[in-house]
Amino acid sequence: MNTNAPIKDASVLGVPKMLILGLQHLFAMFGATILVPILVNNYFEGEGLSVQVTLFFAGLGTLFFHLCSKLKVPAFLGSSFAFLGGFHTVANLHTGMFKNMSMGEKLPYACGGIVVAGLLYLILALIIKLVGIKKVMKFLPPVVTGPIIICIGLSLAPSAITNASQNWLLAIIALGVVIVFNIWGKGMFRILPILMGVVISYVCAIIFNAMGMTNADGSAILDFALVKQAAWVGIPDFFFCKFNVQAILVMAPIAIATMMEHIGDMSAISATVGEDLVTDPGLHRTLIGDGLASSISALFGGPANTTYGENTGVLELSKVHDPKVIRIAAGYAIVLSFIPKMADIIGTMPTAIVGGISFMLYGMISAIGIRNVVENHVDFTHSRNLIIAAVILVCGLGFSDGLTFTINGTDITLTSLAIAAIAGVVLNAIIPGRDYEYGNPEPYRFDKEGI
Repeated sequence: MNTNAPIKDASVLGVPKMLILGLQHLFAMFGATILVPILVNNYFEGEGLSVQVTLFFAGLGTLFFHLCSKLKVPAFLGSSFAFLGGFHTVANLHTGMFKNMSMGEKLPYACGGIVVAGLLYLILALIIKLVGIKKVMKFLPPVVTGPIIICIGLSLAPSAITNASQNWLLAIIALGVVIVFNIWGKGMFRILPILMGVVISYVCAIIFNAMGMTNADGSAILDFALVKQAAWVGIPDFFFCKFNVQAILVMAPIAIATMMEHIGDMSAISATVGEDLVTDPGLHRTLIGDGLASSISALFGGPANTTYGENTGVLELSKVHDPKVIRIAAGYAIVLSFIPKMADIIGTMPTAIVGGISFMLYGMISAIGIRNVVENHVDFTHSRNLIIAAVILVCGLGFSDGLTFTINGTDITLTSLAIAAIAGVVLNAIIPGRDYEYGNPEPYRFDKEGI
């Protein structure tokens, strides 16, 4: 029996093991998902998004996405970082109707902009449905999607370093445990490297904290103050969004980035599980699921959702590709949203541990992008491919703060990934030569116009 063979049906492992695998996916997405409302709260001076609402719609959005994608795509939807710049901009609006608003009054309008952004996904999905996936994918060959996937992972790398630098000892322990269990683990432990990394490093954190050790900045390794104050049961703080043209112009264009990220993520997940999910269940279905999940979340006071690369990394490491495991993790997230104390206990996880785990997960995303390029036989001896990949990589990693321009007095920011995606699509369309046909398993062969 090949112990490295992927597991497509986790039922063969039994229910207890499936529940544990779901817990691993929960830990993988948790840190990043709750970080979004924490950052937004800083922008809105404590009157921002709720962690409980965020967890609820991460779980619900994931289940809705799976329903839209015919239960075939092993993707988890967590909070999108792409909209953080939009939240910051809305928080700093001081003209027109926003002039005398409190931060808490501005927040619903930011969410309203996300609702519109999510609906833009439906337009792209409709185009794909009408003209066909092959025509759309002419603009998104592996020479474009591969480097974008690489950028997704590498653009997250600085956050892994920043988090790990809080306590390098804990970060190294977390990373080391993941590596050990992934390579030398036996049986069930081999497919739970992330969970084991979290659990063992957290136990070490408890020991270090008891010994009086502190983080690099002098702060305590663990802080249970919020846990003591939190209730065991509580309803998330839902609220209805509001709509304003100015806020919509800030938030909606960000969908350009997130739609391109979605296509890159679907390519990454397809490469990871060895199935063409772009064709079946279809990119139009996954776009609808992702877009509507974001709109529904923002409609009731949550952040935008997006497919999570962290969980794609878990799929690659665990070799368990069954979407049912992801749905178990989604169920955990929904349950946690009604248990403030449990959510705060998990929230005590030191950022250094998240950083250590991220070393593996973020790097794995970029490695998947490289594999996407290699397996599709992208020929970099041709200048055309070199030019496209080079520009994508520089745009994706060079525009660290994005690109901001003003329309009608409103600043609109395109993220680095949006710039990279747009540049890649445009260059692929205008530079002569076509060496890829979607659905054709044959290696790349340049046509007569190839450069």
